[in-house]
Amino acid sequence: MSTPQTDPTPFQLTCTPAVPELLTKLKCTIALTTYQAGKLIFVSPQSEEQLVQLPRTFHRPMALQWKDGTLALSTGSSVELFTNDPRMAPNYPRQPNTYDALYLPRQTIQTGHVDTHGLEWGDDGTLWMVNTKFACLARLSSRFSFEPAWFPPFITDLAPEDRCHLNGVAFKDGRPVYATCLSQTNEREGWRKNLPNEGVLIDQASNEIVLRNLAMPHSPRFVGDRLYLLLSATGELVRVNPQSGTYDVVHKVGGFVRGMAYHRSHLFIAYSKLRKNSSTFRNLPIANEAN
Repeated sequence: MSTPQTDPTPFQLTCTPAVPELLTKLKCTIALTTYQAGKLIFVSPQSEEQLVQLPRTFHRPMALQWKDGTLALSTGSSVELFTNDPRMAPNYPRQPNTYDALYLPRQTIQTGHVDTHGLEWGDDGTLWMVNTKFACLARLSSRFSFEPAWFPPFITDLAPEDRCHLNGVAFKDGRPVYATCLSQTNEREGWRKNLPNEGVLIDQASNEIVLRNLAMPHSPRFVGDRLYLLLSATGELVRVNPQSGTYDVVHKVGGFVRGMAYHRSHLFIAYSKLRKNSSTFRNLPIANEAN
């Protein structure tokens, strides 16, 4: 299931004292991906003072979703499904009586190289993907690599050209509601010409553009009835009012934010360093802070 890498990028874990204390209080583990190092990493509290990390190697892991004991992970050309068997966890041969969860590989869906930026489960149990390469929301099944279900209104046909960099979807009650793109372009990688302030938030049902001129919107999420998203180019968490077409800055995170999850009254936000050789991102407003 995992693909060995001959020369993985080295990485290490550092944290402030508040992190293990918080995770202990919440009784939770953080799962995160880093596709440059090729790792899926579980970060767990060993105590209120110490964390432990458990990395596993995959080819370009990116999107990650969990529901009811099933973990879905996108890689460079597939989506991998794992299920938790807590009964087997104490008998893990390498470290017996250590773990309380053990995720076992159950299914591989061969999607091809579609640059999956998001995964969500629908209300009928179907797994959805944000298919960035083909600029569509798609359902996953055992019959096809993916089944396109929705395109932004300005995309005219299905093509592997990353035309607008569709990168996020907000689900509510098991249904897609809003999607984010970095531009409204309809040509191969056209979004790269319009950075950073041409991003949009789209109502998936009506195809209405709810917000325009966003600084690289990413990771839209509902918390109750409130909609939040990240502005990667400015390093901000914002709360959106779709009815008025406005947003308020909740917090200036700093760094190149892209990745967010909610758990028990807490928002967990991931941010990255910018690639030094990237001509696309090096002139963003957040560039100095992200490095």
